[in-house]
Amino acid sequence: MNFYKKGFSGVEILIVVAVLGVILAIVIPQFSKTRELQILKNGVENTLSSINKAKVETLSSLNSSEYGVHFQSDKVIIFKGKVFSAGASENIVVDITSPTTISNVTLGGVSSTSGDMYFNRLSGAPNVSGTITLSSGTYSRIITISATGNTNVN
Repeated sequence: MNFYKKGFSGVEILIVVAVLGVILAIVIPQFSKTRELQILKNGVENTLSSINKAKVETLSSLNSSEYGVHFQSDKVIIFKGKVFSAGASENIVVDITSPTTISNVTLGGVSSTSGDMYFNRLSGAPNVSGTITLSSGTYSRIITISATGNTNVN
């Protein structure tokens, strides 16, 4: 009489575990890279949104004032007027999610880790043009602000 044995042998289980281990070793690092890129993308979008908000509020003459943007390594601050004041109650703070940081600000030819710019009330043009570099690990994106106030990302 032939009886068929049902179940898995130890070798079969080891082969399945080894294959799953190889697949996980390849896939898990890709998830962390994807997460890092998404956080960088969010930081770029928040920075662009802040720049555009300052420009729109200036062009609409909200409170009959100019508006500007102050860049720091971990945040972007929209401020009222031509000069940034850290303690002003009108400031709008937009945090940049870690591990993304603003690593370089080059406005008007001056390179630094922070900087300010504002938009002219009648034309909407910025007082300075330049670049803002956001970095996250091995990835970075550069926001370019033109003399007309247009922005683009590369």
